[in-house]
Amino acid sequence: MSARFERIGVIGAGAWGTALAQVCARDGVDVLLHAREAEVVAEINHSHRNTPFLPGVALDPAIRATGALGDLADRQLLLVVAPAQHVRGTLSALGASPTPLVLCSKGVEQSSLKLMTEVARETVPGAPLAVLSGPSFAAEVARRQPTAVTLACGDVALGEAIVRRLATPSFRPYLSTDMIGAEAGGAVKNVLAIACGVVEGLDLGRSAHAALITRGFAEMTRLGVALGGRAETLAGLCGLGDLVLTCSSPQSRNMSVGLALGRGQSLADALSGKLSVVEGVASAPAVRALARKLGVDMPICEATAALLAGEIQPRDAVSGLLSRPLRPES
Repeated sequence: MSARFERIGVIGAGAWGTALAQVCARDGVDVLLHAREAEVVAEINHSHRNTPFLPGVALDPAIRATGALGDLADRQLLLVVAPAQHVRGTLSALGASPTPLVLCSKGVEQSSLKLMTEVARETVPGAPLAVLSGPSFAAEVARRQPTAVTLACGDVALGEAIVRRLATPSFRPYLSTDMIGAEAGGAVKNVLAIACGVVEGLDLGRSAHAALITRGFAEMTRLGVALGGRAETLAGLCGLGDLVLTCSSPQSRNMSVGLALGRGQSLADALSGKLSVVEGVASAPAVRALARKLGVDMPICEATAALLAGEIQPRDAVSGLLSRPLRPES
């Protein structure tokens, strides 16, 4: 296997997968993007566009698309960008392979309460793994606006090789060895972004917004450390950085759903018309269950999961958080 990674596959042609294909398509790299939708495959191959998921972005002509996972068999590196709840099925269909996998999906599997690296080790046990996470809006990355992310890999040499391949003048990966910390940050920030959207939708002000991000970061760190990650990882791009971005702009799908809920819409109405998966909706019950299993106090995530499940209303969620017993900040 060449450490130059001249043949790269990207599994998942949503906004983020397409943007990452755009990052990889340079210096003569052969980039093959897997899409489930035949119309997306056709448009990418014929018009170099992905209108349903990444409108208004001209794609590098070097990017080719396919609807067959088997076509990725000759790839030297695979970026897995399927929705978190579909990663197990996608990797099972891909089959056993020694090809390194960069896991770009953010979430906790509902059925098992496992992170994506755990899912990957069970489905493709021979594959070297890395995790890509950090503050990044797909449209900005695809348009080559400056972005910095975390690339976490237990194998430093492999991680360095992946960083070299993905790095561009506008896309800067920072190497870490803490895959668990990187995954925990990516999973929890989506749930917290929904909560921040609710605060915005209720028009509770910037002070409440800042408090929620800060206390949410404490919850994220507690869970990440309980899982075996490092607190300093969560204080970096893949934790605090991603949290700030996702909780600060309605461009975030998760925050936009929370905004709709805070304004009185039902969850079904908030999700209506969204082609892309809103990962926080799927991860919230899993994060709540995982926190309970580990004995980690995560009241904001707990309230968000309850809200999404229809157990409480937005203002009740806020009142419940504000009426908790006073305690030292930690």
